[in-house]
Amino acid sequence: MSLLTRVSRAAGGALLRATAAGRHRCSKSQHHPQRVHSRLVCAGAGRMGVAGSCRRGNTEQDSDGGGSPVSGRKMSTHSNSSCIGDLVEGVICQEDDLPKDGMKSFEFNGEKVLVVHHNGQLSAIGSKCSHYGAPLENGTLCEGRVRCPWHGACFNVNTGDIEDFPGLDSIPKYDIEVTEGQVKVRASKTLLINGKRTKAMAKRDPNNNSSYVIIGGGGAGASCAETLRQEGFTGRVILITQESQLPYDRPKLSKAMDIAPEKILLRSEGFYESGDIEVLMGVSAEGVNTEEKMVHLSTGDTVAYEKLFIATGGKPRRLGIAGDQLPNVWVVRSPQDANAVAAAAAQKQVVVVGTSFIGMEVAAFLSTSDRAASVTVIGNTSVPFENSLGHAVGQRIQEMFEEKGVKFIANSGVVGFSESDGKASGVTLDSGETVEADVVVLGVGVVPNTEFLEASSIPRNQRGYVPVNEHLETSIPGVFCGGDIASFPLFIEGGEEVSIGHWQVALGHGHTAALNMTGQSVPIKSVPFFWTVLYGKSLRYTGYGKYDDVIIGGDLENLSFIAYYCCGDKVVSLASLGKDPAAANYAEMLQQGKSLTKQQVIDDGEIALKLKC
Repeated sequence: MSLLTRVSRAAGGALLRATAAGRHRCSKSQHHPQRVHSRLVCAGAGRMGVAGSCRRGNTEQDSDGGGSPVSGRKMSTHSNSSCIGDLVEGVICQEDDLPKDGMKSFEFNGEKVLVVHHNGQLSAIGSKCSHYGAPLENGTLCEGRVRCPWHGACFNVNTGDIEDFPGLDSIPKYDIEVTEGQVKVRASKTLLINGKRTKAMAKRDPNNNSSYVIIGGGGAGASCAETLRQEGFTGRVILITQESQLPYDRPKLSKAMDIAPEKILLRSEGFYESGDIEVLMGVSAEGVNTEEKMVHLSTGDTVAYEKLFIATGGKPRRLGIAGDQLPNVWVVRSPQDANAVAAAAAQKQVVVVGTSFIGMEVAAFLSTSDRAASVTVIGNTSVPFENSLGHAVGQRIQEMFEEKGVKFIANSGVVGFSESDGKASGVTLDSGETVEADVVVLGVGVVPNTEFLEASSIPRNQRGYVPVNEHLETSIPGVFCGGDIASFPLFIEGGEEVSIGHWQVALGHGHTAALNMTGQSVPIKSVPFFWTVLYGKSLRYTGYGKYDDVIIGGDLENLSFIAYYCCGDKVVSLASLGKDPAAANYAEMLQQGKSLTKQQVIDDGEIALKLKC
């Protein structure tokens, strides 16, 4: 039977009752699954002269961590190539062409391979980040891994395994050897073309009666579900999501608002079927009974668990004033929201309330290619991003928007909406002015979606976030929490409890929670990394902490700069635009427990480009 179930929000009755003993009872009148057939995949060891084996997903490791000594003359046998008929080998370069201590891409069989010489070892891996395809050659190499220059994902140079996020897939690892001055590589043609590699997953064992339940189908929930299978868990994995589709790439919603939902899915239906991951869509959790280890669903049904991961994310904040629920006053949280705004805004007067990342990305999208007739942005600070990026950077970004015809109203609050024919016709400001609007989009932040835990024994702090330890476990044994709703100890801030709504953080939380749910003891140790795209310009941000001064290196006017955010004498975070890999370099520096001083960046405004491991 299919493991994917879509549930009508209006459905009632006993749709699903799952127990720790593995029973699954469905009402035949409401549950009509379609079988999805899994396919045999070739994914063997691919050793030199030895045929790769064909296997189904299981707990077998897909890499062993080895590398090839530069001085050696043997072919490394640590690739994760496909079946033998898929292999190609040849000379990639001469020994003199190898990087002395670094990375370099070489053409091979019509694709590129990244050759890494690091810590006395030579390895060959995929050349592009598995997230959005950034060239890893331009990234940061440190302590056996390469960090993507665009969004901070990290890959082990000896195995290709993904070690930090965003992205979900690893990259290929190829055989490499140096023989008589020639550097030879053996690789899978399929992996060369695809440039990414999905780790093998365990299958469900009907004799394993354990049930691990995940509440939330965002990045954290999706990452947790597949990591459980990749780590060899063979009990039931049940993913519960109130969304009407499988987990998707949420950051794209405000950057590409007209994109079809199926185009941004993180994984296909076949992927979840192949890993025996049960996905229940269109259902929300209404409560958790930790004494009985039971999740109560919006359908009236219950799901029992042995271990639980809660990652319900944030929900868009509304203004809480009359009119903010009118049908043309939108928030953007789902593909349907984004698509509806894009359609409604066509050649209309649009007002965006909020000058942080969601609001500004929406304004950029709608003001591109004359999608909207006009776009006006209302903010309660003097410039956009003032609190997060500082006045100078915010001012320059505002100028970029104004060059595109966007109007700004600063230092203003919204107190109401004028109404006509049951829709908002204008936005009323605290100054008394009313701004005409056909469409209003609210981008004023999010609140943790944790109200359903109010009656449970799972504690929340005063802001509604769930405190967890460094292993992402709550004070209730066996109950884990991650993503936007977690208050977790941030290692670069000495264990200070923080809540960070970054996509990269959410994916990392899901992965780490799964490791600890499977009996490992792995602390969350990831440097926050964030990005935004405005009119094709990509701004990267890494680090964390309040700042009292901003030092800017480079050319802010021409949008090629590095902004250093300082608290006292310490640089706590960094933003860059057009200066890769500055953000990746500094993220890696923070990862190693180091940081820049204010005086260092005063002396050299581009020092982040010169950092070495």
